[in-house]
Amino acid sequence: MPLPGDQATVETAGNLVKTLHGAFGEHSGYRPAHAKGRLVTGSFTPTADAASLSSAPHFNNASTPVIVRFSASTGLPDIPDTDANAMPRGFAIRFNLGNNGHKHTDIVAHSVKAFPVRTGEEFLAMLNAIGSGSIGEFLQKNPSAAYFVKAPKPAPVSVATERYHALNAFKLVSKDGKGTFVRYSIDPVAGCEFLSGTELANKPKNYLTEELAERLSNGGIGYKLVAELAEEGDPTDDVTKHWPESRKKVELGTIQLDKLMPETESLKQQKHIIFDPIPRVEGVEVSDDPLLDMRAAVYLISGKERRAAPEVTMATVT
Repeated sequence: MPLPGDQATVETAGNLVKTLHGAFGEHSGYRPAHAKGRLVTGSFTPTADAASLSSAPHFNNASTPVIVRFSASTGLPDIPDTDANAMPRGFAIRFNLGNNGHKHTDIVAHSVKAFPVRTGEEFLAMLNAIGSGSIGEFLQKNPSAAYFVKAPKPAPVSVATERYHALNAFKLVSKDGKGTFVRYSIDPVAGCEFLSGTELANKPKNYLTEELAERLSNGGIGYKLVAELAEEGDPTDDVTKHWPESRKKVELGTIQLDKLMPETESLKQQKHIIFDPIPRVEGVEVSDDPLLDMRAAVYLISGKERRAAPEVTMATVT
């Protein structure tokens, strides 16, 4: 996973990492955003439709092992699941394609079908506006940011009853070379289900992790990986622009999660693993969305910092 070749992108990414650390404090060994997380393992089984759209291995093999990271927003490793600032929640999935896990492709998603800004520079400006107390003025000038702030972010009954959205566009390329731009969603087999304010107030601070462990012990968790297919004229370079709801949806396969990684091992692996927004696999190509290179740079810079930090232990989380 190399840094992007554009130096301005790398510089902005570095400033984003520093600004996030400044906002949430230095938590050595943790991500500067979505610091709190847990790893789960399972498998992905593709549909025939997936194979017709893409030549990628995970869309053509009978089954592919996966690692999923569920996470909470902010750079606080101990943020309660009941805190409104823990939303949107994250879902990152790694498809292990071979070579002992060194060959892989990833999808990174979160639980709100919106993102506040189109570019990394705009995201840095938003963070600076929050820090300087001028966020109200920023929201007035940036409707997409205001939309994101106002978008409903209800607390889920479970991570298994939440829909997640990978907002960037990608191009699936079939074996005969046909390209189709898509946006992914990860839809819960159990359906979407959320808590009322009263129900949430009565939940323990780590209720989602506790519920996750119980659900996995009782048969696992399922999701459908779904592709929303673009039509001519749909923007592929602007994550803040929605495509019409009438766009065709194609089920690409089933994600079945069955094992919660032990907490000590999960902490160790999360310190090491760097999810990659760039597919880097035959059959899936990037779009012209400028956030993709920016996100890749942010993840790599923060990942290198994390790997160089002292080992994270259970004691540092409490």
